[in-house]
Amino acid sequence: MLIAKKVVKAVVKRSAVAKVNHGNRLETFIPSGKAVAGPPLGPQLGQKNINIAAFCKEFNERTKEYKEGIPLPCRVTVNTDRTFDLVINQPPVTYFLKQAAGIQRAAMKPTHEVAGKVTLKHVYEIAKIKQQDPTQSFLSLETICKQVVSIARTCGIQVVPKLDAQEYGQFLEQRKLIVEEELKDLQAKKEARMLRTA
Repeated sequence: MLIAKKVVKAVVKRSAVAKVNHGNRLETFIPSGKAVAGPPLGPQLGQKNINIAAFCKEFNERTKEYKEGIPLPCRVTVNTDRTFDLVINQPPVTYFLKQAAGIQRAAMKPTHEVAGKVTLKHVYEIAKIKQQDPTQSFLSLETICKQVVSIARTCGIQVVPKLDAQEYGQFLEQRKLIVEEELKDLQAKKEARMLRTA
């Protein structure tokens, strides 16, 4: 009984010494070149006691080579002296897939409809870009390619070996009409919901 109490006290002392602060990290998407002190970024940084003006200046300076407005996943680690470590990753895979497919929206029903098409070469190039991320650097290119293919499937983007430009142009014209109909249906549903709540 006495030994058990000593073990419990020793465990309590160790846990008190090895306290970990999980509240000093922030993960968010910030459009390149558009970090401003206003919402939604400003309040997030303010909660972590980060100098907002210094953060915005550094982020905009580091992302000036990107096209403006590209969503960039960022990880911010806050130090105890209010300084911060900023890690900016490459844009998300969905952004690259939609750019390669030439579409604005992914499929609303990914397993039932095809929103766009990309080739295996597109998948390989996207995987090479994503391999530069610190979180992906230890993965093989084949593994990242498989991840890109599975993300394409969830977006309703079909991966094909080859793609004819003329046929794909016709496909995109037909797809544009379908997307317009879907947007009209969504708008009608929103209006009907507003009428019910009023």
